[in-house]
Amino acid sequence: MKNFCSSCIPRFRFLAIIALLSPVCSAVLHATVDDALSFAYEASLPYYKKGFSIRKDAWGGDLAVKDRKAVSAQLFKGNDYWFIMASDVKGASISVHIYDDKGNLVDAESWQRGSTSGMQGPSAGARVNPKYTGTYFAIVQILKSSEDRTPWALVYGYK
Repeated sequence: MKNFCSSCIPRFRFLAIIALLSPVCSAVLHATVDDALSFAYEASLPYYKKGFSIRKDAWGGDLAVKDRKAVSAQLFKGNDYWFIMASDVKGASISVHIYDDKGNLVDAESWQRGSTSGMQGPSAGARVNPKYTGTYFAIVQILKSSEDRTPWALVYGYK
């Protein structure tokens, strides 16, 4: 008959290793989204200097190449908005565009910058001046990346 304790030790070691590594893996993912958020706020600085109020509200996560994520926001007629997206993956290419609740592209202007343009990571922006008050959708996308999952963050400002 096999000793109960001797058969449990390998399982216990495995579970102990998983338990120890889980916070580390979570902290690494959290740190990269935090870096992306920091880069998004950095990329929004020129708009802050132009009088835009940059909201503390922010969205973030990670996406695979070509995956998209819709983020909804209530926008008000008469305000001007900038949505700024960033990542911490050097060499990645990202985009953000704004759509109304009918699925129409409503960007007044948009841009994309690589990590070589003075920023630590790639960034993208889209400006919208809503024709009516309502729900709008920022569609964020990873166009190119060396990573399987690319962390991103999105912030916005208005005036």
